[in-house]
Amino acid sequence: MTPFICPLCQTKLQRTNNTQICANNHHFDIAKEGYLNLLPVNAKNSKNPGDNKEMISARRAFLNSDGYLPLAEKVSELVSACLAEKKQAQILDLGCGEGYYTARIAAKLPEQFMINGLDISKVAIRYAAKRYKNINFCVASAYDVPLADNSLDALIRIYAPSLESELQRLIKPQGYIITVTPAPRHLFQLREKIYEQVNQHAEENKPVSGFSKIKQINLNYRLTINNPQTVQDLINMTPFAWKFNPQKMLALLAEKTWEIECDFNIEVYQKE
Repeated sequence: MTPFICPLCQTKLQRTNNTQICANNHHFDIAKEGYLNLLPVNAKNSKNPGDNKEMISARRAFLNSDGYLPLAEKVSELVSACLAEKKQAQILDLGCGEGYYTARIAAKLPEQFMINGLDISKVAIRYAAKRYKNINFCVASAYDVPLADNSLDALIRIYAPSLESELQRLIKPQGYIITVTPAPRHLFQLREKIYEQVNQHAEENKPVSGFSKIKQINLNYRLTINNPQTVQDLINMTPFAWKFNPQKMLALLAEKTWEIECDFNIEVYQKE
């Protein structure tokens, strides 16, 4: 049984052949890769919302180089610690992209836990579902998550926007949110090549209403890159891609070695 619910009437879905059907007879086909598309047409703000194929390909290539592996390991460790006393648990990676972090979190958790990934980008979810068969993936909006009230033991939010009201609705009492945002020095060496004056990211974030912050971690490390394609992938998976004109890009890629600072805020909240 899928953990996801009908996005139109919020009732449970039941599988019939390759279709999920709710009590009110709304039908949702299961894609050949195994994911569900639960983004209603009237909820789209464009034909293909979310990251496009080029951004997904760049991010996939960069993440496969393990440039952000320390972040994936730290988040997985925190999720595992939060749920250590649980025999059963349901987890959502909100804005999961192509599933890189989702899969690493799943690998740290007991097999009986239900791991779910959601993203508005169909391109990203198609890739995730094709590669990671033990995770439930769906295309949906982070602002209208097709999961039942009080159904999540933990929600992971890595660079993903969301609504406080959805977080409050979805997470069980005493459940957890684990968030990742850029810390002050994140990718500083790239940003200083774009901006005359580099603005610092925030050191911490506004607390989520109804939750207590129980842990804050700064993860900072220096990434040494020797491959120009990896640098280009890193740029192309970020909004920096729009800021680098061809001249700046050529000058950057002409360098032999790149030392780039990675700096993340990781915050753990527990529902009161």
